[in-house]
Amino acid sequence: MTEYQSVTGPSDLPDFLTALLSLLGEDGVIVPGQDAPPLGAYLNDWRGRYQGRALAIARPRDVAEVAAVTRLCADHNVAIVPQGGNTGLVGASTPDDSGQQLLVSLTRLNRIVAVDAANLSITVQAGCLLAQVQQAAKDAGLLFPLSLASEGTCTIGGNLASNAGGTQVLRYGTARELCLGLEVVTPQGEVWNGLTALRKDNSGYDLRDLFIGSEGTLGIITAATLRLFPEPAGQVAALVDCPSLDAAVALLHRARARLDAGLTGFEVMQAWTVALVHKHLPDHAKAMAPLMSGDAPAWTVLIDTASPDSDASARAALETLLTQALDAGEALDASLAQSHGQRRAMWALREAIPSAERLEGLMVKHDIAVPTSAVPTFVRAAQSQLEQAFAGCRVACFGHLGDGNLHYNVQGPSSMDAHEFLARHETQVNHLVYDVALSLGGTISAEHGIGLLKRDELVQRKTPVAMQMMRAIKQALDPQDLMNPGRLLATPSGHTPG
Repeated sequence: MTEYQSVTGPSDLPDFLTALLSLLGEDGVIVPGQDAPPLGAYLNDWRGRYQGRALAIARPRDVAEVAAVTRLCADHNVAIVPQGGNTGLVGASTPDDSGQQLLVSLTRLNRIVAVDAANLSITVQAGCLLAQVQQAAKDAGLLFPLSLASEGTCTIGGNLASNAGGTQVLRYGTARELCLGLEVVTPQGEVWNGLTALRKDNSGYDLRDLFIGSEGTLGIITAATLRLFPEPAGQVAALVDCPSLDAAVALLHRARARLDAGLTGFEVMQAWTVALVHKHLPDHAKAMAPLMSGDAPAWTVLIDTASPDSDASARAALETLLTQALDAGEALDASLAQSHGQRRAMWALREAIPSAERLEGLMVKHDIAVPTSAVPTFVRAAQSQLEQAFAGCRVACFGHLGDGNLHYNVQGPSSMDAHEFLARHETQVNHLVYDVALSLGGTISAEHGIGLLKRDELVQRKTPVAMQMMRAIKQALDPQDLMNPGRLLATPSGHTPG
C-alpha cells in the first residue's frame, strides 16, 4: 500500500505541486512520501475493489480555493478526481493507478450556510456530512429526508454528484428532487452560482440537473440549496412476513391507498439477506425475533409511515393496514414497533445488510430498477437463468420495493471461492441480470451511478443517440477531459489527462 505524508516545503517538488502548495498551504496538500501513515480512506473505495494512487491530495477550504486549484490543473493539464466521503460503490471517486491525477477532497467545505424555515430550504457546503444536514434541519424543527446507511460518513456533494436515492424515495424523491440550486466550479475554474431557493424558475436550460448525477465529470459541486419539509409528529414502522414477492407488491399497493403520503418507506429483504445479518451482525437482527420461529421468512417487508399528528395516529393507520393485509393473505405475520427504539431497531436490520454481505465475501453487485409491478417477474426470471448457468449460486436480494429498485447481488456456490467466482463469471452474470432488467423496461443503475464499474456496460446498453448526447455535453463543458476522466464515460482515444 502506498504511503503519504504532508508537504513540508516546496523543495524538489514539480512546478505544479509547488504552485499547489502556494495556493493551499502546508496543511492543504498531501503528496507521496515515505514516513506518513497510509491514506487508504482517500485512495481505496468502500468495497475494496479499487485502489488508486494520487499525484497529491488537495484539501481546499472554500470555493475560491477550489476554483484556484481547478484553474491550476487546467493550466498544467492535470486531471482532477473530486471526492466527498468516498462511500461510493462504483469506483467514481477513486483515482487511477497512474499517480498522475489530483484528488480534490471537499471535506473541509463543511459549513451550514443558512436555514430558511419560512422557505423550507437550507443552504450547505458540499463537504457537509448528510447526517450534519439532517441535524441542522431537525434543529430548526424541520426534516431533510434523504436517508442512507452511510449518512454518518457520506457528504451532500457526493450525494448530489451520484443522485443518491436511499430509503424514502417513494415519498420525497431522489437527491435530484431534493435540490433547489447548486454552486459549481467548472473545469475552467470559473464559479457558477446557481444557489437559487426557488421552486419555479423557467429561465432557460436547467443547468442544475446537468451536474446532479454527473459523478464529478462536468464540474465540482461546492454548495447546494436543498428542500426541507415539516418534521412528522409521529413515525412508526413494522416488519411483515410476506409469503411471496407478489404478495409484497400487493401489500405495497394496499399501503399506498391506505397511507397515501404517510407511506415513507417500503423495503424488502429476501431470506438470505436477513440470515446474513443474523450470522455476521446478530445485534442488528434482534427486531426479527417476533417473526422467526425457525428460518427467516421468505420475504420480509419493512414499512415505515409518518403522521402530522402523533405516533398514535401513525400506529393506528398502520395497524389497520396490517389487519387488512393479514386477512387478504398478503401477510402471514407482522411485528408493529411500539416505540421509537423498536422502530430504529427495525431500520438497523435493513441497514446492516450491506455490511453483512461484505463480511460474507465478494459478490457480483447489481443496483437495478424495474417498474414496481415487474419486480416479481424480474426476480423469478433472473433466478431461473442464474440457476441454469451457475447451479448452486446464491442471491442476496433486498432494496427499495417502493420505487422498484433492487440490490440484486450474486455469489457463487458455497463450494466455490467467492474471489474465483467473481473473477471468472462477473461479466456473464452482469449480462444475464441486465438483460432481464432491461427487457422489463428497467435500468442497470438506479442509485449507485456508473463510475468505473459499469462504464463499459453503459456503452452497450444505452442507445447510440443517448451516448452521443452525453459525450457532446462532456466535450462542451470539459473539452480538456480533466474532470474525473474515464469515469462514467470512457476517456477519448489517444488523450490521457495528466
